Amino acid sequence: MYKSIKIVVAFVSCFQAMDFEAQSIPSIEEKIPFICTFGKNSEVKWGDDDFVQTFFYVIPETNKKPVYIRIFDPETGGMYDEKHTAFNSKTKFSVYGGNKAHSDPDAKSPDPKGNYKSGNLLMTKSFGSEETTDNKWVTFGPFNPIEGELQPDMGGRVFKIIIEGLEGDDGNLYRLFLSSVADENKPIEGGNGFAYEYSFRLFDTKGSVSHLYPFVAENVTAVKIRVFDYDNDGIIRVVSIAKKGDVHKLSNEGTWIESKHKVSKEEINTSLDIQFIKQSEAKNNNIVVFISNQYGELMPFFTSPIGGIPKFSFKIGIKPE
Repeated sequence: MYKSIKIVVAFVSCFQAMDFEAQSIPSIEEKIPFICTFGKNSEVKWGDDDFVQTFFYVIPETNKKPVYIRIFDPETGGMYDEKHTAFNSKTKFSVYGGNKAHSDPDAKSPDPKGNYKSGNLLMTKSFGSEETTDNKWVTFGPFNPIEGELQPDMGGRVFKIIIEGLEGDDGNLYRLFLSSVADENKPIEGGNGFAYEYSFRLFDTKGSVSHLYPFVAENVTAVKIRVFDYDNDGIIRVVSIAKKGDVHKLSNEGTWIESKHKVSKEEINTSLDIQFIKQSEAKNNNIVVFISNQYGELMPFFTSPIGGIPKFSFKIGIKPE
């Protein structure tokens, strides 16, 4: 049986310092251009292992006003999306709240099985190749904050967003935003987004660096990183407040790699910086990542890192050692 590991309540206060980009998935700190979800008829070697993506938004209990979840470019068929033959894909976006929306173990699993759609379905809509939503924002809501599942250890009430590739073989590239109003991206003080598995597009530019920020809770002694379909496109470096960076091996096309990072006591109750450093000019590289502790429990990574981005007193290179 896995030992329970929780984010300590003392660090919940860090949510209150999050800036505007804590509401955005992906965030500026992550340097990721788009989330990517493929139609279920796609080949996994294109960079999506299961065609389902789950995100969560946490809202402080002090917020009593309605909230909105906004989606940028939800259709599949426009200027950002990845086409295979002709655009023929459909994607469903669903918002859940209530009991077990986040706390059910299946909701946090990297595999969309069992009760991963736990909680109360609050709103759902499917998008095909409609030109009316290309390069535009679509708003879900309003949602009453009390409709989210109360999760004090996560900093408040949690809503879940499940994105499913229903049909077709194209890649849907999109973004999310948690907003306090319906018609613009206006952040909610203290809110944050997080995921336990992340499927995203890398920038095409050689030398670009994308980031994920898992939080290291008490009793974590090791971190295991699993990456799908990195396509030998660069290196993975793990940096922290205590180490300049551990370089990890590459991934072949359509396969998973696994690497481990030992945790020092200085890294407890801080965020790690998992860097994906691009060393080629390959285009349209989509990858999937999840991170677990030594017990096999998945670790959440936050769009804006708890405690801030790790700071160092020395320069970190981008070449493998």
